[in-house]
Parts: sequence; structure tokens; C-alpha cells
Amino acid sequence: MNYYIDITLIQDAEANLGFLWEKVYQQVHLALVENKTEENTSQIGLSIPEYGSSMFPLGSKMRLFSSNEQLLRQLDIGKWLNRLTDYVHFTSVRAVPGSVEQFAVFKRIRFDGNAERLARRRAKRKGESFEQALKHYEGYKQPQTDLPFINLKSLSDGQWFKLFIKKELVDSSELGTFSCYGLSQRATVPWF
Repeated sequence: MNYYIDITLIQDAEANLGFLWEKVYQQVHLALVENKTEENTSQIGLSIPEYGSSMFPLGSKMRLFSSNEQLLRQLDIGKWLNRLTDYVHFTSVRAVPGSVEQFAVFKRIRFDGNAERLARRRAKRKGESFEQALKHYEGYKQPQTDLPFINLKSLSDGQWFKLFIKKELVDSSELGTFSCYGLSQRATVPWF
């Protein structure tokens, strides 16, 4: 990962950081989908430089990385963020500083969800009624976490979901692919 673009979210009285993350990340996701590989993966990774901020758990900045400058130019992030120009600033493509000594993995963490969602899935999968499936999950408690998340709306089924993101710092770079959310279970991005 040799090149990057910084995207800064600019909140005001009408738009807080949670709302802006939702809107901006949705557009970044669409841009990554539009530029995905034949394997439905992305060659562009995401970093959240202010992850864990006391101001807002995800901070106010995201960074998009690629090993190839042309991939970031081709992404044309300005086109995707055009309707949000009052709330976002992004840089041109820049070279990653040569002094980077640490790397990060930003990964999606999935939780099973609530009992109603699980029951809907079970009813569909097993041919049961919703009530039968719901009875199966009596007493189920949704796992608690303090991981930061972004509320997103699925474009395939229109359902809202929470995209939980976990950061892990590592000492060496690892090549790999990213999802169309810019996340990976093992591929790293420079941490600076």
C-alpha cells in the first residue's frame, strides 16, 4: 500500500459525525463496488486514523489506500462524494510516508443479531412459521460489544445493519484483498 487519499468529515449543528459516517461510508462502499475485481473484492483498503477517539469512536477521518496510484485516481472519490461537499474534504492522491513502521488490519466483526432477525432467517431456512422460529430463540440475548460501528442500509434488501469495525495493530505488512467495504481479515494498511 503505497498511496492514499484522506477523507475528512466536517460536522456541524445539522449533521453529527455518526450521520456523516453513515452517508460518506455508504458512498465509499458504492465506489468500491463499482471498482471491484472479478473476484468481488477490492484492491483498495480503508484505514480509520482516529479510531478509538474520545470525540467519536471512529473519529472524523478515513483513509483509502492502494498499492497503485492509478487505482485511487480511477476510483474518482470526488464523483461519489459530490452531493456531500459541505460535509467532507478529501485530498488528492499522496504517497505513503517512507517512515511508516506499523500497520493495521481493519476488519468487520459480525454478531448474530437480535432474536427477531435470527427467527426470520430460521423460518426461511427451515420452512417454519415465524412464531415457531421465534420460540426457538426464547431467552436469547444479543452479544454486547463496545466496538465502533456504522449504521448502513443494505442496497440488496433495504434492511439497516450495523457494520462493526475492529482495528488490530501489527508490526509487518501483509498483502491481500479487501472487501467492498475496504476491510479485510488479514490484509494490512499503513498506520500513521
